Amino acid sequence: MKTVVTLEKDRNTDFETRSLDTICVNESHLEHSWVHNLKYSLMGILFGIILVKAEVISWFRIQEMFRLQSFHMYGIIGSAVAVGALSVWLIRKFNIKTFYGEEITLHPKEFNKGQIWGGLFFGLGWAITGACPGPLFATIGSGATVIVVSLLSAIAGTWVYGKFRDKLPH
Repeated sequence: MKTVVTLEKDRNTDFETRSLDTICVNESHLEHSWVHNLKYSLMGILFGIILVKAEVISWFRIQEMFRLQSFHMYGIIGSAVAVGALSVWLIRKFNIKTFYGEEITLHPKEFNKGQIWGGLFFGLGWAITGACPGPLFATIGSGATVIVVSLLSAIAGTWVYGKFRDKLPH
């Protein structure tokens, strides 16, 4: 019988944070042609139009939210959280599968202090720029091309995190 020795430095002690790094656990294993992705592009464009019409990308609406002057953004965010929570509950309760019959796996997440720091930096960037990373492309598409600076900053921040991730506390 062969004995395997694992050195402390080789053992992954941060499994929860890094376990889902390389691929999405719900990634489809079905092969589709590139035309198949056209429906996702159309849904993204439609969603971008909805974001613009709902004024979710408005710098003024975002500033109102952070100054606690308006319920508009809190109502939108709250309804999105409610829809998401209901969707997750329905998926778990009825074991809902994808349109193609593939199982949806929902992994439990553990809280860690990095989420506090990440949330603070996220909120700070959102408040300073008036641009949430989600609808950046819709904002640029609506003609606010100055938001390209925010997009490039978000990309740079993601790169910096990836570069120093192993040295950061999780």
